[in-house]
Parts: sequence; structure tokens; C-alpha cells
Amino acid sequence: MNWFEKNLNFDRWILVVVFTLAFLGLVMVYSTSSVLATDRYHNPYHFLKLGIIYLCLGLCLIIFFMHLDHNRLRFFSGMVLFIAILLLIAVLFFPAIRGAHRWLRFGMFRFQPSEFAKLAMVIYLSHSLAKREDKLREFAKGVMPYLGITALVVVLVLAEPDFGGAIVIALLSGILLYTAGVKLKYLALSGAIAFVLGLTFLAQTEHNIERLICFLDPWKYRSEEAYQLIESFLAFGSGGLFGVGLGMSRIKMHFLPDAHTDFILAVIAEEAGFIGVLVIILLFGVFLTRGVWVSLYAPDAYSRYLAMGLTMMIVMPAVVNMAVVTGLLPTKGLVLPFISYGGSSLLINMSAAGILLNISAKRLRG
Repeated sequence: MNWFEKNLNFDRWILVVVFTLAFLGLVMVYSTSSVLATDRYHNPYHFLKLGIIYLCLGLCLIIFFMHLDHNRLRFFSGMVLFIAILLLIAVLFFPAIRGAHRWLRFGMFRFQPSEFAKLAMVIYLSHSLAKREDKLREFAKGVMPYLGITALVVVLVLAEPDFGGAIVIALLSGILLYTAGVKLKYLALSGAIAFVLGLTFLAQTEHNIERLICFLDPWKYRSEEAYQLIESFLAFGSGGLFGVGLGMSRIKMHFLPDAHTDFILAVIAEEAGFIGVLVIILLFGVFLTRGVWVSLYAPDAYSRYLAMGLTMMIVMPAVVNMAVVTGLLPTKGLVLPFISYGGSSLLINMSAAGILLNISAKRLRG
């Protein structure tokens, strides 16, 4: 076996998909944010420059984790989760930005602890579940501790508040527990309780109730809470099959708030049309397929759970974001991985992709 086969034998499909999505994201961030950046910062390249910095850091992280033996992460899994919990507590004491305590701010840079918490939960659960597989058939001793840890992290994320992030973390935990062999009836019962508690949480604020009502009949409330969703619909409609052309979007001209973050897919639909959106969906579909394939053929239980968790950590927010932008789910603050502007999301997802690639190389070398 030569040096190339020994050191660079990663899953090429995953590598190509991640790089393609990341560079497409950079192009679309500039296309969607130039007008906003000009008005707000008097510099059309403001978000592009930050995006390039984050992408360079992300490339360093993916290369680092590609070559770091993922088994070494097992020794730090508890510490990583503990740090994530501390950050989730610390962020609550930072000044609110747009009514939410989601970001730790350091000068012009922001870091979102809930993004790090997703990765921390995947690493911790993968190690712990692999270590305690024989106890997972018992609910009290085997399953309850993991539900308790998940509940703690979810509650802290909800306190920000970040309902979308809390849902993703809860679902990630459920998927990993199911992958590890926990009985479906335990997960179904826990899911039902979480669903009821989630609805109760939503009902506590008038804003959430209004958002749910507007989701059920968006055209009736197009000038209120459903404004963003209606603009997204119009973008999909005006884009047609092939789009109006790169940089020619109308809705990014202050018609659609958060065009470069949560609703970037709507701008892609307008500028690149149905074909452009289909390409994005296919790329995530390839990532999902290859990630699950890496998990199924991983060399051990820990690697299997870790690969599955990392794959779903990236794919689930993508599915939720696409569903929100197309009106299939109520509006939630989840970005489109690798494509939306957001340093925390990009850095964490690049790290996750690097670990997944390392697992794929282990399998291929084996």
C-alpha cells in the first residue's frame, strides 16, 4: 500500500459533496448579502470576507479531523460534553441579540454554543452507548440516564430560546439510541412525552402561538408573521425551472429578512430555479447515502454510532430548513448546512465531516 492509499483513502463522494456545498455556499452568501452589507456596513463584501475567513478555518478543521484518529475522541467525550453544557449556561448571561441569548460574541465574531452541543452530544453518546450496550435493554438503568442528559441539554438550548436546535438535539439522541438497539417502545413513549412538553413550551408565549397560526394559513397573515414565508413562496414561483440568473434575485433587495441565513434556499430557487434546488437536494442525498453506508460498514460499534450521528447531525437541519422554506414546517431558526452564512455552523459541520471522513478511511483501509 503506497502513501496515498494509506493516508488519503477517504470516501471521495463525501469529500466532493462537502467541498461543493461549501463553495456554493460562499457564492450564494455573497449573492444574497451584498445589498444588505452595503446598506448596513457600506461594504458589499462584508459577509463574503467573513465567509472566506470561516471557510478557511473550516478547511483547516476538516483536514485536521480527517487525519486525527477518531478513536482518540473517546477519551475526551465526557469533557467535550461538559464544556458544551458550560457554554450553554454561559451564553444565557451574554447580551441578547434580536431577543435571543444564542451567541457568545468576541468582537466581530460570534459563536453559537448550541451548534457545538450537537457535536458534543454525538461524540459522547457514541462512546457511552458503545461502552454500555449490554445495559440498554433496561429502561431505568440503561435508557433513563441518556434521556436525562438529553433533557438537560435540550432545556438549556430552549432557554436561549432555540426551539429548532433543541428539536435537532432531541432527534439526534433518539436516532443514536435506536441505532444502539434501544427498544422502540421506550423511544416512542419518550418521544410522546417530549412532544407534549414541546407544545406546552410553545404555548407559553404569544409569539410562538401566532407563528403556528400563521403557518396553518400563511396567505391570510402575509403581512404579519407569515411575511417571510410568503416571500419565499414568491421566490420559488418566480425562479421557475432555470431561475432568473445569479445575482438577479428580487427578494434579497430587503424583501426577505435573513436571506443569507435561514432562507438562502429561497434565493437559490429564484436565481437558479428548480434545477438549482434539485442539485442542492441531490448533494445532501448523496451525503446521507454515503454517510449511512460508512456507518453500516464501520469497524466497531463506536465508529458505527459516531458515523450515523454525524451524518444525521448535518442532514437533519438541512431537511428541516428545506421544509421550513417551502412551508412544510413552521419557521425555525435553522440554517442550511455548509450553504447559509454562519461561522459556528460551518466550523462545526466541517469538523463533523472531517471525523466522518476519518471513519470512512479506517473502513477502507480495513
